[in-house]
Amino acid sequence: MKKTVIKNPRVNEEYQVIKHPSGLTICLYPMPGFASAYALFASKYGSVDVKFKTKDDADFVCVPEGIAHYLEHKLFENDASGEDSNDAFQLFAKTGANPNAFTSFDKTAYLFSCSQKFEENLEILLNFVQEPYFTDESVEKERGIISQEIKMYEDEPGWRVFFNGLQALYHSNPVRIDIGGTIESIAKIDKDLLYRCYKTFYNLNNMVLSIAGNFDVEKTLEICDRLLKPTPDLGLEAVFPDEPREVKQREIVQKLTCSMPLFNIFFKSPSFTGRELVRRSIICNIILETVLGKTSAFYDRLLNEGLINNCFSVGVLDGRGFFTLTADGESSDPRKVFEEIKAALKSAKQSGLARDEFENVRKKTYGETIGMLGIPSAAATAMMDAHFHGYDFFDAIEITAGLTFDEVVEILAEIDEDNSCISIIEPTGD
Repeated sequence: MKKTVIKNPRVNEEYQVIKHPSGLTICLYPMPGFASAYALFASKYGSVDVKFKTKDDADFVCVPEGIAHYLEHKLFENDASGEDSNDAFQLFAKTGANPNAFTSFDKTAYLFSCSQKFEENLEILLNFVQEPYFTDESVEKERGIISQEIKMYEDEPGWRVFFNGLQALYHSNPVRIDIGGTIESIAKIDKDLLYRCYKTFYNLNNMVLSIAGNFDVEKTLEICDRLLKPTPDLGLEAVFPDEPREVKQREIVQKLTCSMPLFNIFFKSPSFTGRELVRRSIICNIILETVLGKTSAFYDRLLNEGLINNCFSVGVLDGRGFFTLTADGESSDPRKVFEEIKAALKSAKQSGLARDEFENVRKKTYGETIGMLGIPSAAATAMMDAHFHGYDFFDAIEITAGLTFDEVVEILAEIDEDNSCISIIEPTGD
């Protein structure tokens, strides 16, 4: 196996990246003296991956929306014997571990945290993710469960204001579709499709095992040598449809049961890859916090005027094929907040950022980034993201430490505050 040790002299830390003979990439960050360990076994496969091909396919394959999420449900439910009594949650319960799984726009991950029996838990994780077992009956049963989940989120204001906004922001990028899909799309999913997507995306060459915390490296690699099942590289290629630069629509409104109007605001941007993705994300977060965040004059003014409350937040939504700046919260007048935000960004471009405020936010961001090194779950997740997006786990530290005021001003000038949209959930008035 090929092992690379990645060091960072600034923080005097290092981690290992191993290309295992099975095809799997393994990221290991031992943290001696810590009480717990955290492990993620993840696939570069999310809700956006609905059009793909391998070197064995004559053309691109299109699959129903929501299938990545459906597959996550099914894998966690059964072991290879198909007996519900041996599902992953129950197997982990016997060891005292805390397991979970999630599907996002661009990845699916299975994970556990534990303070004892790490090797036993790792064996459970590697075994059940590599042993799919689907029957027509179990797939149909899961369809009913996921349908109820989709219907539940259809009436959840915080969920709908977000996904409505993505539908207003994007014309065709699949990130605009709910991660779980729709009732119509999951009706097209069957056992054969699940196996097809599993064999394509759960190929070890498309996955990563990321571990941080208190664990033994040699024992971990021995388990990997014993349990990982080698898979040939399929030459997987996933593509997205062309996306126009402009937002699809400026405003989208829905009425649901809530006490106060909710809003999500999105500023459209091109997507980025590799180190530039993490650099842009850091810089844009710093811009938003400096101009609009809770230490800004803007925030104090709108709070005092009663236009926002302490639910207001700003951030960046980024991933494979998408990148957007966001602001969300509650307001009696969301449209007024939208105009105030656009005006604040325009003013910052014309008058310039306050250098001292920028430096305060940069230092705070640097401290939070360094803080990840002391949290096994944060470190393992950061290594997973770094691998899937093609940058170094320590890049965020170096970028934040060396970030200059001029770099931030340059990116601020590229933000088009008018290429934006707002999603509003209004109370039904019942």
